[in-house]
Amino acid sequence: MEQENIISKIKESGLSGRSGSGFPVASKWEAVKKEKAKKKYLVCNASEGELDTFKDYFILKNYSQKVIQGMKIAMETLSLSKGYIYLNANYFEELYDDLKSAIGKENIVIVKKKGGYIGGEETAVISVIEKGFPEPRSRPPFPAEKGLWGFPTLLHNVETFYFVAKIKEKNYRKTRFYSIWGDVSNRGVYELSENSTIRDVLGKTGNTPSFDYFLQAGGGGGGTIMLPDEIDIPFEGIASVIVYRQSKTDPYFLMKKWVNFLLEGNCDKCTPCREGLYRIMEMIERKDFKEIDEMFFVMEKTSLCPLGRVAVKPFQSLLEKIILQKHGNNH
Repeated sequence: MEQENIISKIKESGLSGRSGSGFPVASKWEAVKKEKAKKKYLVCNASEGELDTFKDYFILKNYSQKVIQGMKIAMETLSLSKGYIYLNANYFEELYDDLKSAIGKENIVIVKKKGGYIGGEETAVISVIEKGFPEPRSRPPFPAEKGLWGFPTLLHNVETFYFVAKIKEKNYRKTRFYSIWGDVSNRGVYELSENSTIRDVLGKTGNTPSFDYFLQAGGGGGGTIMLPDEIDIPFEGIASVIVYRQSKTDPYFLMKKWVNFLLEGNCDKCTPCREGLYRIMEMIERKDFKEIDEMFFVMEKTSLCPLGRVAVKPFQSLLEKIILQKHGNNH
């Protein structure tokens, strides 16, 4: 009865995954629970591969016990055989000892992340744990059905497990963590209402710009560029905001930063993503975007994994809202 109660409490809370997808947590638990298998696994995805985002690091640094507690609750509730923490390589040395201490005798193993940006995609995470290298897979089947070694696998990010523990303690207040970076006074990670608008988050943290700016919401690699009159909405995807001062920001330099990050971080497995990013790089160098809409369409519709589909967002929104409006081009 206690196990059923935990899942029902998560469902009542309305908790959704905090990796960016927003998938209901209780639905994923129920999907794993109903699968008939001799083994079932758990993965905490602490890869945190987005540019200029750092909330997973903040949570693990300050609340590692709470994250492990959330993982243990899941393992007990769903009778999971073994757990894994898939940890960003840059955090590994600093956080390993604290995490091991929090894990105690629980059957949870810490695995160092491999690969760049793509190394955090959920099926690539599974590939690293199984085979030692990041390679995304087609979905379906989803990990809840066939994950690690073909067995049902519950996969959440760090923040999700943190809030599972808060729900068990009856201390969940419908909050989430927001990371703030860029040309602001108070960079950092803040816990605020999950329904906060972007403007609310900037205001409540003392980061409302007093200058002409634009911002990127949803991560530094796949987030959308937004103007000041567009920010009265809640976050979609990753709760991250990066503020750019208009007068100091070269949009072409910014696009080069993105495309280099994405080229380095992809897996080169599928043609639309691999060739599409290369072509975008060429267009940025030429400052000629006449064919970029077709490139965006192909990447969004045919890329194997979310990286190629999400990669379009920052370029498309920056071109439409900043370059076309202020700089002129051959689009």
